[in-house]
Amino acid sequence: MEFEEKTVKKNTLYTGKILNLRKDDVLLPNGKSAVREVIEHHGGSSILAEKDGKILLVRQFRYPYGEVIYEIPAGKLNLGEDARAAAFRELEEECGYKAEKMEELFSVYPSPAYTEEVIRIFKAEGLKKTEMHLDEDEFLAPVWVEKGELKEMIKSGEIKDGKTLIALLYAIGDIKKD
Repeated sequence: MEFEEKTVKKNTLYTGKILNLRKDDVLLPNGKSAVREVIEHHGGSSILAEKDGKILLVRQFRYPYGEVIYEIPAGKLNLGEDARAAAFRELEEECGYKAEKMEELFSVYPSPAYTEEVIRIFKAEGLKKTEMHLDEDEFLAPVWVEKGELKEMIKSGEIKDGKTLIALLYAIGDIKKD
């Protein structure tokens, strides 16, 4: 069975600082027409950083949810920016650590029904403490959390962010990368 939908026309509705919104006309595999709403986003990089049996998370208020949540450090890519370079940059900006190496672990589609965003998860190695350099509109606090405590935070629903759950399941040993 054919699944691919063909784009007939892309219609940009909104162009913003971090995302764009389109309302596309598409042709379905059965020949019928449909509309697809798409959020364009340059993507992001996130970082799994471990030291002394602890994982680095950040606590940050996320406006759409109206709450402070735990996440691994992450940030959006600038237009044309390399994902690995963004991971190095974000780790130092948000948490005040430089890494010697970033190994790409996974690519994640956070919400494939309506956005083309791809988030890459990197594992940072060789951490060295530096200084944080938060953006003027960025308010967060880095925290180191014991692996055992992370399992409880996941089970209780205290950690809800998708990229963070994937990275932590890898770090705790429930997911292996070949």
